[in-house]
Parts: sequence; structure tokens; C-alpha cells
Amino acid sequence: MEKRGPAWLKPVVDYGPIAVFFAAYLKFGLMTATGALMATTAVVLALSFAVVRRMAWMPLITAAVVGVFGGLTLWLNDETFIKMKPTIIEGLFSAVLFGGLALGRPLLKPLFGTAWAMDQEGWRRLSFRFAVFFAAMAVLNEIIWRTQSTDVWVLFKVFGLIGLTLAFAMAQIPLMTRHHLAEDAADAGGES
Repeated sequence: MEKRGPAWLKPVVDYGPIAVFFAAYLKFGLMTATGALMATTAVVLALSFAVVRRMAWMPLITAAVVGVFGGLTLWLNDETFIKMKPTIIEGLFSAVLFGGLALGRPLLKPLFGTAWAMDQEGWRRLSFRFAVFFAAMAVLNEIIWRTQSTDVWVLFKVFGLIGLTLAFAMAQIPLMTRHHLAEDAADAGGES
């Protein structure tokens, strides 16, 4: 059985860096906030590894993109790179999900299959919907950072992306319920 860690760990890893980024932005501006984001991301990954002795893929990929684009932002003193980071991350998630579907492997199933049992068609549809959603969020980020002020973009990054993602995930509950497998059905043959 995989070690999941204490209940506080996932929210700290998922939301700690963005909370620190926002607080640093409000007090010191985008460049300092970018450095704070990079440092906090490294700290929460190290903390996660210390607690559960493994690294989850999504936070690791996000940390790599934060490191590269945050580093370019600071090195070149150009905020364009940190503003492109959500586009890259959302685009990568979309591409990975579409790639998995092209290979006949809905990749949300290995990530969430232990938490929610669904039939294969449900995982395929959910993966497709999230792939489209992530692609749309990448496009939306591009539109916002290219047409709005930095203040508006930061609010979108901190509250808009998270809010839209939560709303979209909640909107998937009917699909997940329709394709849900009972415990005995999941154990007997839902793993196909």
C-alpha cells in the first residue's frame, strides 16, 4: 500500500507555494514573489519527500517548470517567463492526457483510481474532459497575461485558475456518478 502522508501534507504542497507567491507579490512585487515561489516550491517538495519518501509526478513537473521559468524571470529580469508558466503547465497536463488517450490509456485512472472506482469509459471521458479543460486554461492564461495588467494576471493565477479548476471538477460529479463502480464490481473486474 502506498504511503499517503498526513492530511495536511497535500494542501501544503498544492497551495503553500501559491499562497506565499501571493503574499510576497502584495508586499514586494512580482520579482520577489517569483523567488519566493521558487523557494517555497523546493521546500514543500523536500518536506513531502521527507514525510512520505517519494515524489508525486505532478508537483515534481510543476516544480521543474517553476524552476526554469522562475529562473529565467529573475535572471533576465523579465516577467514574461513567470506569466507563461501556467500556460506551459496547463498545456503539458493537456498534452499528457491527450497522449494517454491516443494510446488507449486514460491517465487519470492511475492518479485517482484508488480514490474513486469508475468503469473504463468513465475514465476515458473524464480524461478527455480534463485534457480539453487544461488546454482551455492554457489559452485563457495567454489571453489574460497578454491583455491585462500584472495585478489582474496575479489575481487570475492565484484565484481564477484554482476557482475554475474546482468548479470544473465539481461539474464532473454527474459523469463520475454515472460511471461509478460498486466496491465489489471494482474488485471483480473494474480494473480492465
